[in-house]
Amino acid sequence: MKAGYRHLAYLVLTAALVAPVALTTVAVAQDDQHHDDKKSNDQQKRVYDRTHKDYHDWNDNEDRAYHQYAQEQHKTDTDYSKLNRKGQDQYWNWRHDHPDVQDKH
Repeated sequence: MKAGYRHLAYLVLTAALVAPVALTTVAVAQDDQHHDDKKSNDQQKRVYDRTHKDYHDWNDNEDRAYHQYAQEQHKTDTDYSKLNRKGQDQYWNWRHDHPDVQDKH
């Protein structure tokens, strides 16, 4: 009879240790799927602003704001992704000072 309890205890202990790992794996997989769905639907890229420690969605409005910034600052209209870190930080500083740049068609 002791052997039966020992096997039962082993099964319960194994289930208790494996269950959190299995649930975490399922949650991460679902989160990745949701992120991929959103990305494919919106075709947006998230950009991290190191100075202000926040993320921005790089969409058409943000692209227009960046081109407005380049024009106002008399900078060459270089693609944002090709700017060095200092150039990107300068843009985000300007952008936080100009949050009212709206979507203009």
